[in-house]
Amino acid sequence: MADAVVLLSGGLDSYTAAAIARAEGYRLFALTVRYGQRHVRELEAARAVAVSLGVARHLEVDVDLSAFGGSSLTSDAPVPKDRPLDRTEIPSTYVPARNTVFLALALAWAETLGAEDIFIGVNALDYSGYPDCRPEFLGAFERLAALATARGVSGGAFHVHAPLLRMTKAEIIQKGVALGLDYGLTHSCYDPDPGGRPCGRCDSCRLRALGFAQAGVADPLLGR
Repeated sequence: MADAVVLLSGGLDSYTAAAIARAEGYRLFALTVRYGQRHVRELEAARAVAVSLGVARHLEVDVDLSAFGGSSLTSDAPVPKDRPLDRTEIPSTYVPARNTVFLALALAWAETLGAEDIFIGVNALDYSGYPDCRPEFLGAFERLAALATARGVSGGAFHVHAPLLRMTKAEIIQKGVALGLDYGLTHSCYDPDPGGRPCGRCDSCRLRALGFAQAGVADPLLGR
């Protein structure tokens, strides 16, 4: 059984990507990054998801990106609400270089483990305008990994898997349901209330709601 490092945020996308890796026969090493996000609810969700997936190890790493600012997810700046979902400008919820940092950490752990495979739940269709969710970025990171690691310069290779890249949110949810996932464990909201309940109005909440509606599936999170 091959090992894979999976980036696990507690959201439904990373949960589904990790479950796909498990279904493909990988033993999962889950990495969650505490990057200075405003709300700990997603960290709690990541722990629950890791248990549900039966990962070999779940590692939480602190890299405080809030020290740099630049995002409404790592500061007190207001999270955008009720935006048209077809807008293309980069929103304030973009965290500068976040996926680059996350993949670099996953790469370091993968090389230490002797693993060749990294899974990330990015999506190029329902991606809210984030530049680090595009296939061009993932291809560039694979090339970087080949240049920047002992394994790479010794002739080895790393593969960055993004199984959700070309899927709609509805397709992602349908895939997860087929894999038996409990989406009630996940958290998607950018701006939950003090009790951790989703706001229902941020981009992430609205994309999630649209996905469940289009998939014809009830969101179990709303019943909890």
